[in-house]
Amino acid sequence: MLWFLDDPRVTDPDGEWAGAVRAWTDGRIRKVVRRARGAGWERASALPGITITQGSAEIRVYPPVPVDEWPPDLARLQVAGTELEDPEPPPAVPEGTPVLWVNPGLPMTAGKAMAQVGHAAQLAWMRLGAKDRADWRDRDFDLAVRPALAERWPDLVSSGLPVVQDGGFTEVAPGSCTVVADLPALRLPAR
Repeated sequence: MLWFLDDPRVTDPDGEWAGAVRAWTDGRIRKVVRRARGAGWERASALPGITITQGSAEIRVYPPVPVDEWPPDLARLQVAGTELEDPEPPPAVPEGTPVLWVNPGLPMTAGKAMAQVGHAAQLAWMRLGAKDRADWRDRDFDLAVRPALAERWPDLVSSGLPVVQDGGFTEVAPGSCTVVADLPALRLPAR
């Protein structure tokens, strides 16, 4: 998501996707996670967007479109199949790494959680100044995603950090706080 927001087609005022992103961020920000393999991935990859590779995973991010104007090759993709199993607990988060804290008391499918985490990263990005955005980009938008400790969640939500409040279209009640974006740069004045 962050590589998309940092793309010149979005950041340049006359960029190919700048107007669509402005309209999207001025309204309700909705994100949808789908899964594709084989021919479905090939068709989806042919549509305008950017592909990010992390390890063995590839993620494709598309310019925003109204929900009722989805390209058929995206609309046909699977919603299911994004459930993941973690055989081991994640490693400790290195000092200074941005953390997206997920609500520990709110059950979400992996696809829903992915969309919420993407939204949190976007809210954090929108709050940063140009220097902090450039610094984060220079670190390849490194971040960690972790469930918050239940006793810490209320403090995170009230901390002034970006909080995703769900619109209630799927899975969780409207207004539910799903993810808090905790970036060291957001605890300091924007640069």
